[in-house]
Amino acid sequence: MYEQKTKENDASVIEFIEKVENPKKRGDAYQLLDIFTEASGYPAKMWGESIIGFGAYHYKYASGHEGDAPLVGFSPRKAKISLYFATGDTKREELLNNFGKHTTGKACVYINKLADIDVDVLKALILQSIAFLKETYPD
Repeated sequence: MYEQKTKENDASVIEFIEKVENPKKRGDAYQLLDIFTEASGYPAKMWGESIIGFGAYHYKYASGHEGDAPLVGFSPRKAKISLYFATGDTKREELLNNFGKHTTGKACVYINKLADIDVDVLKALILQSIAFLKETYPD
């Protein structure tokens, strides 16, 4: 049976951020911590070894695969900062049009630095993602 690798744990978010080598990226991580905490209304928790998540939801796909994931989150990775929002939401794409310099993957939005993006749009993405996931996966 599949065992989910990225689980919420009790590791320290601050200790994780302090280990970010690049001082500018570390500073951005602290700013993102404040923005995500304020916008989401949830405390920061570590998910796996490198994702800072806010809130949680339980998903179950038609295939039968299920698990838990943060509602939103971010990770200050070496190359870029990964931002985690809900996938499958058309409003996400509309918001990203005004987000600033970024790239997207299947589930992530990648930025180089906080100065490249519109923080108000980031807050809107956080709120939209949480609303979408709560509607899609009600308790």
